Amino acid sequence: MRIVQSMSKIIATVFFIGYIPFAPGTFGSLAALLFIWLLKPGAVLQVIIIISVFAAGILSAHIAEQEFGEKDSRHIVIDEFAGYLIAVAFLPLSAGYIIAAFFLCRFFDILKPPPIRNLERMFSGGIGVMIDDLAAGIFTNIILQIFRLI
Repeated sequence: MRIVQSMSKIIATVFFIGYIPFAPGTFGSLAALLFIWLLKPGAVLQVIIIISVFAAGILSAHIAEQEFGEKDSRHIVIDEFAGYLIAVAFLPLSAGYIIAAFFLCRFFDILKPPPIRNLERMFSGGIGVMIDDLAAGIFTNIILQIFRLI
């Protein structure tokens, strides 16, 4: 059972990025930006990655919350990583979109305008940790998709 807890912490902290003492969420998003920038996955691979990261995020965040002894610990950054993946889904993976998605997603995650804040309060455990960043990523993606059409 200890291995499950250890692996959950590794995943939830995105390989220990969550232990960075300042702005760990921003570094979690930055890790996702670098992941996307280097991999530049096509649409099908994006969907597979998003589903896999969200599933792993829900499970690992749930266990890591218990391990850290606090709700949505700042060490858990898999949610920021996953939210950013949603933010860039089905967009051109050019520098402009990748960077704009980073700043917009951080904006929505930090400020948590309604309904993002409401979602965070409605759920607990791993889903509660992940859902607000899912919403931030969706908001970001919608804005960038509209910008792309204009």
